[in-house]
Amino acid sequence: MSTANHNLSDYESDKLPSVSDMRFGVVVSEWNPDVTEGLLSGVLQTLQKQGANPDQIVVQYVPGSFELVYGAKCLADHAHVDAVIALGSVVRGDTPHFDYVCQGVTQGISFLNASQPVPVIFGLLTTDTMEQATDRAGGRYGNKGDEAAVTAIKMIALKRSF
Repeated sequence: MSTANHNLSDYESDKLPSVSDMRFGVVVSEWNPDVTEGLLSGVLQTLQKQGANPDQIVVQYVPGSFELVYGAKCLADHAHVDAVIALGSVVRGDTPHFDYVCQGVTQGISFLNASQPVPVIFGLLTTDTMEQATDRAGGRYGNKGDEAAVTAIKMIALKRSF
């Protein structure tokens, strides 16, 4: 479903599992901070709304979106978390840099999901314009950070169900 027809912040919070014994890692790109800090705010608000305490959430920063993969791996390996949420923003420019970064992060997070013991949630905005990014980081389409936090909760519950 396209974002234009769906607000990213719409979810039924009463249908989510308890987060009382869950720990979350969040790795955030420092690049495009107006966007990534908005995404982080969405993650933190959603996790806290669901009952997570600040000591259940580990936040680390990396310089750019390409470094999200290594940051996510470090959190998964060393922070004793049940899921990692990777937050970044890549806005298309005039060079192929956008394609290389987006492809690298997508493949890297896919690899981590197949090889790490904890789920890694893809919270990378890949947009054509900065306006599209801010629209999805707390703007008119809600907040992709909310969606990433909900996904983390559900994936932890999935893993625990086995």
